[in-house]
Parts: sequence; structure tokens; C-alpha cells
Amino acid sequence: MGRIWTVANLLSASRIPLAFAFAVVQDARVRLAVLAAAAATDLLDGWTARRFGPSSLGAKVDPVADKIFSLTAFGVLALSGALSALEVLGVLLRDILTPFGYLASVVARQPFTTPARAGGKAVTVGQALTLCAWLLDSPLLRPLAWATAAMALYAIWDYGRLAVRGAERPTD
Repeated sequence: MGRIWTVANLLSASRIPLAFAFAVVQDARVRLAVLAAAAATDLLDGWTARRFGPSSLGAKVDPVADKIFSLTAFGVLALSGALSALEVLGVLLRDILTPFGYLASVVARQPFTTPARAGGKAVTVGQALTLCAWLLDSPLLRPLAWATAAMALYAIWDYGRLAVRGAERPTD
């Protein structure tokens, strides 16, 4: 039996209380610091897992913590009225559809997961920049949201293409 709580897992799990902090703190500067901490843990958890060894728990904690932080942060942004519901939905499209894609693969009895890909990483960066633009009251908020939504569509297409390829492979 492997290690359960590793440094990488703790870094991933830290995004859950950071999501709570993002929701309850009102000051934009403090929220910016919370966002920076969440982004740093997202970068460091993967590096740490590759450097010191991954765990089976980490593969589950990381995407769940990512989604909790993203959904919480964009829920706060949505409640502010700074973006329309459609714009927030576009920015979160990958995060919303990915679990459904995985569940569909489980129902089809061909569970399919993919490692992080460039399109998915671009969406994560776009989401962080969109949140920064909101917190800094930047005129780039809407353009960043729409660019992130476009990247999300690409990432969904890319992951879907891989899933179809994986489903077409014969099993032994």
C-alpha cells in the first residue's frame, strides 16, 4: 500500500480552504493573493508528484480541488455581475463537461482519463487571467473570458478526440 498523504496531495488539498477563503474575503487584493496561492499550489503539486512520486489519492484530489476552486471563484465572480451567466459558463465549460465525459466512459465500461494536455493547461491559465482581470477591474475582463471560453472548446474537442481514439482501440 502506497503513501496516502504526500506533499503533493497536501498542496492539492490546500486549494479547498483557499476556495473558501476566496468566497468569504471581500478585499480584491486579498482575493488576488488567494488566487496566487491557489495557482502556485496547482503548479507545485504536479512538480512535487513528478519529483518525489505520485500517489493514487493525488490523482483524485488534484482535479477535485481544481474544480472546487474554479467553481467557487467563478461563482463569486458571477454573483458580482461583472460577467453574464453565458460568459461564466463559457469560462467553466471544460470544468463542467469533463466530469460528465468521464462518467460517460464509466457507464460505457471503458473508463478513460487523460494526462494534462496543452489545451487544458491553456484554459487554466485563461481562467486565472480572467479572475485577475476581474479583481484588478481591468477592461480586458470580457475579452479574456471569451478567449478562455474558446480555449475551453478546443480543450473539450482535444480530450474528446483522445477518448474516441481510446475507445476505438481493441482491448486484449
